[in-house]
Amino acid sequence: MSLAELFLIAIGLSMDAFAVAICIGLPIQKADFKDSLKVGMYFGIFQAVMPVIGYFTGVQFSDRIIAFDHWIAFILLAFIGGKMIHGSLKKESSGTEETSLSPRKMLPLALATSIDALAMWVSFAFLNVQIAPAVSFIGAITLVLSMAGVKIGNVFGTKYKSKAEFTGGAILVFMGFKILIEHLGLS
Repeated sequence: MSLAELFLIAIGLSMDAFAVAICIGLPIQKADFKDSLKVGMYFGIFQAVMPVIGYFTGVQFSDRIIAFDHWIAFILLAFIGGKMIHGSLKKESSGTEETSLSPRKMLPLALATSIDALAMWVSFAFLNVQIAPAVSFIGAITLVLSMAGVKIGNVFGTKYKSKAEFTGGAILVFMGFKILIEHLGLS
């Protein structure tokens, strides 16, 4: 696999994480480098680890993983997006609370955005791919794009507050439905 092909795969796999990172940045009052790096690390690490799991499980579990991966992504994204929508509809507060980037919030998001990487790398187990450099590259691209996503979301979120959070939640719910529809073959 060429570097150009790997780069395109990395960009494609990181787009979900980028979109979710934008949504994470929306309600943050002032996203600093530390917040962006934290989000980027969650998404980058998961985008690197899930392909390794997929690569080594290979054919043995591919039917089982592919049979329900879309349901997991749908449920996680719809739940988190629904919470964002609900929070945006509450009365505007004083604006002093800060968005949590705790493992309780970030782990489900990182898992939901990296499930496609797991499923895709199951098929790559049969190709001549050097796994360590490939997943490092994918993780690094995802980290950088996720960091940028947090900052982009923060710029829009500080201007539009609850409307931006509502939109971010709606995007997450939409992404969940999109994944579900694509995997069920309804598109």
